[in-house]
Amino acid sequence: FMLESLITSKTRLRLLIKFFVNSQNHSHLRGLSEEFGESTNAIRKELNNLTNAGILVKHSDKNKIEYQANVKHPFYTNIRDIIRKHLGLDMLLEQILERIGDVEQVILTGDIARGSDTGTIDVLVLGEKINNDYINHLTKRLEELIERKVIFTVASGRISSGGLVLFDRQAGI
Repeated sequence: FMLESLITSKTRLRLLIKFFVNSQNHSHLRGLSEEFGESTNAIRKELNNLTNAGILVKHSDKNKIEYQANVKHPFYTNIRDIIRKHLGLDMLLEQILERIGDVEQVILTGDIARGSDTGTIDVLVLGEKINNDYINHLTKRLEELIERKVIFTVASGRISSGGLVLFDRQAGI
């Protein structure tokens, strides 16, 4: 099932990915226009639709209007989960936690954490006794499953900032 068949506007889908993959992401019209390589008119129309529907919220920052996901919207978690499923992040997390070892945190970094679906997903796996052979095997399988390039970085310990936390044993996420 491709989300493109449900959300036929490419611009709207890109905006939903931008703001819902990570609720910390925010941007303004010009920045989105440059990032997407699209006219401000097309983007303005979609921003207005999503804001009027209460899905996005806007606030003034200096002389710019910033947009962000409305985390208080009753469908916020549903939309976030659909977007993450669309990107294959649910499968990615499931596969990592299944047999990879003693995982402490799984954090997305790079473009995807900034809400930009460039076709590459950078994943930082933190923990002890991580099974590197399994990761190598998993990379190929995931890339076929989710049709995106997956780059794993493995480290021990924990980090407290940077990236989008998909799993954190201590925080119970």
